[in-house]
Amino acid sequence: MNLHLWSFLTILGMMCVTYLTRITGYFALRNRTLSVRAQAVLEAMPGAVLISVIAPAFTSDRPADLIALALTIAVATRGSFLITVIVGVSAAGLLRQFL
Repeated sequence: MNLHLWSFLTILGMMCVTYLTRITGYFALRNRTLSVRAQAVLEAMPGAVLISVIAPAFTSDRPADLIALALTIAVATRGSFLITVIVGVSAAGLLRQFL
């Protein structure tokens, strides 16, 4: 098989696994009443995932990563979660390309 087919199959597999993890949680918890604590943990999960993706930039020595990190933090203090993610990813990509 050529490289493009393997890449496509890899992305397709990752998509399926990601989707399965989302629907598994839904089916596992659909008939249960969650405690206030469990609800708080589930609501904090997207932020924890975002931090795990962004955290390596704190130890970077590349100026593009550090500038993108500063921009992301600035937007996070004022903007919504979606806007923060879009700005962070866009800033990192553009700054890495041009710096």
